[in-house]
Formats: sequence, structure tokens, C-alpha cells
Amino acid sequence: MLAERYFAEDPNTCLLKLRQLAELLTQMVASRVGLYADAEEKQVDLLRRLQDHGILPREVASLFTQVRRAGNAANHRLDGDHRTALSCLRLAWQLSLWFHRTFKDAGYQSGPFLPPAAPADESAELQAELARLRVELDQYRANHHDAAQQLAATLAQSRQTEEERAFWETMASQAETAKHALGQRLEALQAEASAQPAPAIAQLVTAANNAVSAIQLNEADTRKLIDAQLAAAGWTVDSVNLTYGKGARPRKNQHLAIAEWPSETGPADYVLFAGLTPVAVVEAKRKNLDVSAALQQAKRYSRTFQPSPETELPETNWGEGNAYRVPFAFSANGRPYLRQLATKSGIWFCDLRRADNLGQVLDGWYTPEGLIALIKRDETKAHEQLANTPFNFGFPLRYYQQDAIRASEQAIAAGLREILLAMATGTGKTKTCIALIYRLLKA
Repeated sequence: MLAERYFAEDPNTCLLKLRQLAELLTQMVASRVGLYADAEEKQVDLLRRLQDHGILPREVASLFTQVRRAGNAANHRLDGDHRTALSCLRLAWQLSLWFHRTFKDAGYQSGPFLPPAAPADESAELQAELARLRVELDQYRANHHDAAQQLAATLAQSRQTEEERAFWETMASQAETAKHALGQRLEALQAEASAQPAPAIAQLVTAANNAVSAIQLNEADTRKLIDAQLAAAGWTVDSVNLTYGKGARPRKNQHLAIAEWPSETGPADYVLFAGLTPVAVVEAKRKNLDVSAALQQAKRYSRTFQPSPETELPETNWGEGNAYRVPFAFSANGRPYLRQLATKSGIWFCDLRRADNLGQVLDGWYTPEGLIALIKRDETKAHEQLANTPFNFGFPLRYYQQDAIRASEQAIAAGLREILLAMATGTGKTKTCIALIYRLLKA
């Protein structure tokens, strides 16, 4: 409530309050499953610990991390604009709903996000985003007339001047008392959870993972997550300000992810540039849409890419019939890869230089250096070199170890992504793996 109150006049403080909310939610999760240590534990360490124990699904952890990073930037660098604050308000709303569905009511159905009061000097982008959220709210009210009337009455009542003033005065006076009481409550929940049998904790883990499916992110939220992921991989990115329409162009010795780059079939969500050369096209999709299928749209943007005067392209295009102007294609919706939702999660990637290359899911984004190295790699030549590499290591390999290595290499050459070697105890698994890795690195 404090975050919403500060949004219009002080987005920096709004982000600080949202970080505090995220920290509290994390501690509440830990205390419910017997993993709470104390209030001094860093949130990044607690998040990692909850993930390691399977309590926190990766998608939820990524939302917590986004709010944490924005709050840290607000605290240490005095950062915080209205766009970031609005995005984090929505993420915190989804995290709170996830918490409620995990520990209280698995079937809880939420209404729409209620946009906060707009600032006096809202930008065009923020104005458009708030307007879109108000349209969503109006559509929900139209479809849920009775609930909308009740909601409107509640909102009108809560906004009466005298009641609101009294509420904030009470909150201010009770803040320290509430903080002390909260610490006691966390310790009590921790003690209660520690006494629970393992099956009870396992049920909470299941509930936490089931609640993930109800998380809803719009396109703006998705872009914010993808921005953060690309930045973590080493790309300079800002899908609101670093756009083609606002004059962003590739620059020498810089690795830019420029949004809304034009093509003959519409703007691409991002084009990744290594210096002046476009190396990848990215299609961003909202959650619950088929990410793997979105690769086709990214491929289309590669075929119809429109260079700017600054852009440097190779003399010939890539792929079958020299159809592709940009060698790599990505599609993503911001959520980590989940095997049970294989086509609707993760980062999907396709190397367009060969016609027989299929789309595959990645666990993270390529770094700029990784894509540059991939461009230079000649797979056909590498496979030939691998086939002709002798088994002359500093240690001998038995015939069946060599057979296992050759079979793995042939599977890789055939495009298989998942390969299992089954070897009995004492048959030299470690030597086999070392030799296989060495041969792959050498080629």
C-alpha cells in the first residue's frame, strides 16, 4: 500500500517499499517450510537456498530477483523511474498472488491489476501503459458487473479523505511495533514448520509449483524480464529507450540489443548487434504462448531485415538459398525453461546458417562473445576433424570406452541434444568423460 501511495510522486521510494515487500514474502516462504534463519540473511542468499531445496520455482525466483535488483538500484544509485516502478508493482502483485495460492487458497481467482494514480508529468510511454491497464480493468468490470459494483463501492469507501488520513497516521505510529511483532511471527512459523513431517513440506512444494501456472505477465512485463536477462548476459539493452524509433543505431565495439528494428514484414522485438554487425533477431512473446513456434516469426524478420547506413552485413546471406540476412534467431517469454512446459518456456534458438538445423531450447542467453565465436565455427569441418582425431591421450582407453565416445560424437553430429551413456561401476566413466570433453574442445 505504501508502494502504491508513493508511485505518483516518488517512484524511488515506491521501489524501496516493493523490495521490502519481496524480502518479507521470501522470509514468510522460508518460515512456512522450516528454512527461516534470521532477518539479517541477505535476500539473494535466501532465494538461492529456497531454490536449492525446491521450494521456490525458478520462474518465481526470477520475479523476486527482478524486484530485488530494481530495489537495490533505487537504494544504492537513487535510480527509479515511473516505468520501472509500475512494472515492479505488477510483478509484486503476481508474487503476492502466487504466495496466497501456495499457502492459502490454491484456486484463488484474482481480479485485474488496479493501476495506481498517475504522476503529474507522465511520459508518453507511461501514459500509454496506464491507459492500456485501465482498458483491461474496464473490460474486466464489464465482464464481471456485480463484482465490479462491489469493487467500485469498496474503492470509493477506502478513498474517503478522513479515513485515508487516519489510516496512514495509524500505520506510521504502529510501524515499529508491527516490525517487532513480525519477527516473532516468523520465528513462530519457523518452529511450527520445523516440527512438520516431510510429506507436509512436500505438499507445499507441490502447491508452490502448481501456483506458477497462474502467474500472468503482460508484454511490458515480459520485455522487462528479457531486458534484465540480456543485460546479465552482457548486452546493452533498454526496450523502451534503446529503440530504432528513438534513434538507436549499432556502434563500433559495443554489443547492443536494439528494440523495434524495422524489417520488410514489421519491426523485430530486438536485434542483437556485435559492433556494426547484426548477429541475432529476437521475438518476445507473452507467457503461455508457444515460444518455440515464435521462432518462425524471428526467422521471417531475419529474411526481411532492413539495414541502416551504419550496419555492416556479410557479402552473402546465410542459410539455404542465402535467404537469411541475420544468422541466428531467438524467441523467449522471459520465463525459465520448464520441462513440463517445454514449448511455452525457456529461450528457443535456431542457427539459420544450415537448413537442417532445428530449433532448440537453451537454459540462458548467449553472450556477445558466445555468438561471435559461434559465427566463426565451421561445424562440418569440426565434425570431420573430430572423426579423424586419434585416441592418443596420456592414459589408455579400453575399446568399449572408445566405442562409447564415438557413439556420442555420431549422435551429436546427427543433431541429437540428449545423450545417455550407461556404464557399470569400475568401467571408467571418469576417463571416458574426460576424453570425450577433450576431443570436443580440441575440434
